[in-house]
Amino acid sequence: MTSIDAPRPERSGLALLVIAAAQLLMVMDGTIVTVGLPVIGTGLGIPEADLDWVLTSYALAFGGLLLAGGRAGDLFGRRRMFRVGLVAFLAASLLGGVAGDGTTLVVARVLQGAGAAIVAPAALSLLADTFPAGPQRNKALGVYGAMGGLGSVAGLLLGGALTEYLGWRWIMFVNVPIALLVLAGTFALVPGSRERGGLDLSGAATVTLALGSLVYAINRAGSYGDGLTLVFGAAAVALLAVFVVIQRTARSPMLPPAVLADRSRLGANLIMLLMGAGQLATFYFLTLYMQTIKQYSPMVTGLAYLPFAIGIGIGSGLIGPRLQARAATRTVLVIGMAVAAAAMGWFSLLTPDQNPLLVLLPAQLAGGVGLGIGFVAATIGGVQGVAPRASGIASGLVNTSQQIGGAIGLAVLAGVAVAATTGRPAGTPLPDALTSGYTTGMLGAGGFYLAAVLAAVVLLRPRPADQDAPAVHALPH
Repeated sequence: MTSIDAPRPERSGLALLVIAAAQLLMVMDGTIVTVGLPVIGTGLGIPEADLDWVLTSYALAFGGLLLAGGRAGDLFGRRRMFRVGLVAFLAASLLGGVAGDGTTLVVARVLQGAGAAIVAPAALSLLADTFPAGPQRNKALGVYGAMGGLGSVAGLLLGGALTEYLGWRWIMFVNVPIALLVLAGTFALVPGSRERGGLDLSGAATVTLALGSLVYAINRAGSYGDGLTLVFGAAAVALLAVFVVIQRTARSPMLPPAVLADRSRLGANLIMLLMGAGQLATFYFLTLYMQTIKQYSPMVTGLAYLPFAIGIGIGSGLIGPRLQARAATRTVLVIGMAVAAAAMGWFSLLTPDQNPLLVLLPAQLAGGVGLGIGFVAATIGGVQGVAPRASGIASGLVNTSQQIGGAIGLAVLAGVAVAATTGRPAGTPLPDALTSGYTTGMLGAGGFYLAAVLAAVVLLRPRPADQDAPAVHALPH
């Protein structure tokens, strides 16, 4: 392992800005197309039943390749891979912007996800390289964790404005200048350490194909439920079994057993997966409700997400850090997830004529606060205590959990929503039937958050995060 050059203090602030901006961009692109989906579907002739693949394809590639991206950073250098991923992301964004059909757009989204899978774990590892162990690093981790939640809402706000005034293609093109600015700022980053070993390409390919098969099977089950659904479901199970065998026998496994040996770290990643599952589905249903039922324009839809952004800012910037300093991480996560679950119950009161001031906007504020609290605590819990040789993998796993959770959660709850809509009595007005499906899907998201509460209680050790500070010398770097 090579040594790490100590960062100059005057560059630490710029380094954090670059790393946070990269995380914001990668997460933002997971949702930036959401508000523009109806316009994209019309413009490229994508059936409504297949529109969710524009979202899912990015999340699937991002989450499925994150572990390989983290390992690549370990082997070839974090700053170098950070730059490589940014260039790949930039090129894929250009391809998406000029896409002439749905297939090309989905391919571009997959390539964007692959670039993001290289950038995100390198960014988190470089953060730990830049900031010394203790309160300074924990504060930087808090900023990074907040970007994970805030980026999703920022994508909705920006996507609405771009779709309304410049056209949906600028949802893709806007990434280019941002990525170039982040790329220019990488001179402030330390090179990062490098480890010896090999890249587990078979493991990366197997787990990505397994997750893709699983998401496709779940997605297809909601619409068809035919033999092909069973084929892809069985393939997912078989490929996951092969992945487990590869990880146990490989000389340089993509997911070393030691990474998940700590029960609290396992719990933090499971909670992040459940948060991702609920969050992406909630944005999907809220966008359809606002544009299909309330007939909001893309711009108004984006602005209507402001309470969510404000809530995440309050939760991650004010309430979360204060709770983290005074209570156990387990307690902080239980509070955050309970608030988020209550917000989903609030959303279930939506009706076609519902006053947005009574449900839509305040429920978003509450949900944002809960998720903001949860993202920071789960991020800290997911990377603490990791051995240096597995640090990039642990960094990737935190993001993997959120992205794969989003892909699986959306596939599951989209099917639940369709079943709830079609199950309404004959003669039910279409707006009422659709709203019933959307609210049922959001109640399902609340179920994911309640499962996260249970995971926190069962898996996380009841120790305050600030007591862990002396041990975070083993954080990713």
